[in-house]
Amino acid sequence: MSPEMLTLFMFGGLLIGLFMGHPLAFVLGGMAVLGAWLGPGANTLGIIINNIYGNAMDNYVLVAIPLFILMARFLNDSGVTEKMFDTMRLLLANLRGGLALTVVVVSVLLAATTGIVGASIAVMGMIALVPMLKYGYNKQLSTGVIMASGCLGILIPPSIMLILMASYSPVSVGALFAGALVPGLLLGVMYALYVLVICHLKPSYGPLVPAEEQAETSTRQLLLMLGKYVLPPMALILGVLGSLFTGIATATEASAIGVSIAFLLFLIFGDRKVSTCYNTLIEASKTTTMVMLVLVGATAFTGVFSIGGGMDVIHEVVMAMPGGNVGALILMFFLVFILGMFLDWTGIVLLSFPIMLPIIESMGVDVLWFVVMVAVVLQTSFLTPPFGYALFYLKGVAPKGVETLDLYRAVIPFCALIVLACLLMAFFPALVTGLPSLLIGY
Repeated sequence: MSPEMLTLFMFGGLLIGLFMGHPLAFVLGGMAVLGAWLGPGANTLGIIINNIYGNAMDNYVLVAIPLFILMARFLNDSGVTEKMFDTMRLLLANLRGGLALTVVVVSVLLAATTGIVGASIAVMGMIALVPMLKYGYNKQLSTGVIMASGCLGILIPPSIMLILMASYSPVSVGALFAGALVPGLLLGVMYALYVLVICHLKPSYGPLVPAEEQAETSTRQLLLMLGKYVLPPMALILGVLGSLFTGIATATEASAIGVSIAFLLFLIFGDRKVSTCYNTLIEASKTTTMVMLVLVGATAFTGVFSIGGGMDVIHEVVMAMPGGNVGALILMFFLVFILGMFLDWTGIVLLSFPIMLPIIESMGVDVLWFVVMVAVVLQTSFLTPPFGYALFYLKGVAPKGVETLDLYRAVIPFCALIVLACLLMAFFPALVTGLPSLLIGY
């Protein structure tokens, strides 16, 4: 089979398998076996197996993934996130759209502590959506801000996605964390400004919290709640990111620090039951297994694809784009956006990076800038139908009256804001490279 036919066969089979509802990891692995048999030959599988166990699974950086997942589970099961939301909601009660703004602020804090999109959206959906609708907030604004802000967990460090990206690129985890921090916070600020502007132009979208409810909590009580429920998660953020940025710890060591602090918060705020702790470990193990299975399947897929000549086909198509390097970059970002409609971020990273990064290096483009740009574009992968995971997460916990079509409409302005953030990063690369240069001399 020619490289061109192999490219069409493997990617066409990948899409068919996904549309049939099969798990991504097994579709990737299955297409790798079929592609090897029809393309470069079955003997290729021996090379692929050696690559999986000798390179992919032997990467020390990947040890940080199960630790960060466990940290997220401990924090989520401690219950501190719900108390943190209540505190921030009362703090911003005098602002029009304050509840929606609270969702953004708390989601940014959750993103910097948990890094799990499903957990952030589910928590915000359960504790914020009902009160927002109860107080008369616009349905699409309420659902849109929950889904978009919840997706920041894969962008704002410490992020499992950034660790996986670092393991597949020449960029260190510390540099990637520093590079993604400003764009992640920038998106959070843009979401907050959108909430303030839309609620100012249309006051009915975000009514004020009733004065009676505000009067139930004194200033002293509010300050105590800030110290008790907001400062501990902030300590977790500083403990993890501070140890990384100052060079005290590697990504793996920083993840261990995060697990230790999260476990302390679980002991302080959680129910401290052995059964709860056991369930936390089981859920963390399930998530870790899922990520690792996708990694194995994607390594096999890209390995067969590369040996069969598919990489050269993609390289020729990209470099033939009109507009030179700019046209090639636009095509690659557009492909990532389209893939985001059908795949989750794990599959996209593991599929695209082995293909795109060699092209980027040959073009002389800053790899750190490109990787962070891809991370920002991947924000849309959770929001865009038909397979946007954020849509499913929120639909699963939303009350009656919130329809799927409402969710599709709700994400449109936030996807536009993500595109605007990408344009800002394209015209001002220092938004990505400035902090790494300042902190770690990138």
